[in-house]
Amino acid sequence: MSAQHYFSRVIERPFDETEQRLREALQAEGFGILTEVDVRQTLKKKIDVDFPPYKILGACNPRLAHTVLSEDPTMGVFLPCGVVVRAIDDHTTEVLMMDPDAMHHYSDSPRTAEAAAEVKARLQRALAAV
Repeated sequence: MSAQHYFSRVIERPFDETEQRLREALQAEGFGILTEVDVRQTLKKKIDVDFPPYKILGACNPRLAHTVLSEDPTMGVFLPCGVVVRAIDDHTTEVLMMDPDAMHHYSDSPRTAEAAAEVKARLQRALAAV
């Protein structure tokens, strides 16, 4: 079995409210949203299927991204950090976040490992705040 590549939390709150709180929590930790994919809307438009609310957000902390990319430009494949918010039902939502620990497995740079640890701590605090 492979290592888990994300951490998550199930929240007893509707999707829209959870998404709003998630955005606020990420912003409080210094992350902006660079990309956003509304999977539900995309699947409806492209293949005419109904899908529960599901968004993929590309979160980025510019200072930490700069540190990582300056040290090792190949680490861009891990950026921005993938954050998923998905409806389980009308009153329950799950938030999943990419585990930045994967970055330091692919770089020998101590600064990359330090930045990955800081990103992880910030993401975990944001997740706890949702």
